[in-house]
Amino acid sequence: MNRSASREQAFKLLYSLEIQQDEHEEQMQLYIQNNEIQDKKSIEYITNTVNGINKNQKEILELISTKLKAEWQLERISKINISLLKLAIYEIIYNQIPYKVAINEVIELAKKYGEDNSPAFINGLLASIVKDKINIEE
Repeated sequence: MNRSASREQAFKLLYSLEIQQDEHEEQMQLYIQNNEIQDKKSIEYITNTVNGINKNQKEILELISTKLKAEWQLERISKINISLLKLAIYEIIYNQIPYKVAINEVIELAKKYGEDNSPAFINGLLASIVKDKINIEE
């Protein structure tokens, strides 16, 4: 399984955790078993990513909140979009994945799983975060 496929599995697991809100570790193991993920690198990537997002969730959500328009609340963001945003932010800030790679991968997932406006919404929010956090001028 390549990194893009592993990232997609991590997204799907994050999304299911957003919906179920159950025991994090148990759900992760069940997900890996039920989806017959056997590649050790993929399992390591998925578990490290989901655990890292869980550990840094408060900071990640605060970062998202600061970039929302005044009339928007976190609760208005779809669970798919919030899962994709968490994934990209974690990869960029905590895993030091090149921001262009992380954003491109998440935008492709947004096109596949999100609503019509998801790619543009996610791209705009992530671009704003990258400019502030990494001081990159496009």
